[in-house]
Amino acid sequence: MTVLWDFTATAIDGAERSLAGYDGQVVLVVNTASKCGFTPQFAGLEHLYDRFRDQGFVVLGFPTNQFAQELGDDESIEAFCTTNYGVSFPMFSRIDVNGKGAHPLYQWLKKEAGGTLGSAIKWNFTKFLVGRDGRVIARYSSSTEPEQIADDIAAALAA
Repeated sequence: MTVLWDFTATAIDGAERSLAGYDGQVVLVVNTASKCGFTPQFAGLEHLYDRFRDQGFVVLGFPTNQFAQELGDDESIEAFCTTNYGVSFPMFSRIDVNGKGAHPLYQWLKKEAGGTLGSAIKWNFTKFLVGRDGRVIARYSSSTEPEQIADDIAAALAA
């Protein structure tokens, strides 16, 4: 059985990272963009991270330009997120979330938790909650505000 910890991804600083480092934590995986109507959700994601990180929770941000709303390189993405939203949770290099070039992590996430209109990621800020066991608990649409997920995160941390 495949779990989150089986994957690697390139961090926004260019270093290859094993997601095994998050083994035992509750993880919220989010595809992000800095020029999207949902971009202000960065503030809510940071708030969730601040609120729950001491209990074993982390947000992992994966920028994508598949919806033509993330035009910067990794350095400018990181600067934008830090300067405008105080993002301190881990961010990764820009990836594809759909199609033949989709990152293996996103291929797995979509297989584990399809959306209401099929498994494809429909827009930026689609969120996947992963339990301490590395398995997907839930998928949330772009329009789901981060604070709406707080009770699910608390329940996953208590499990």
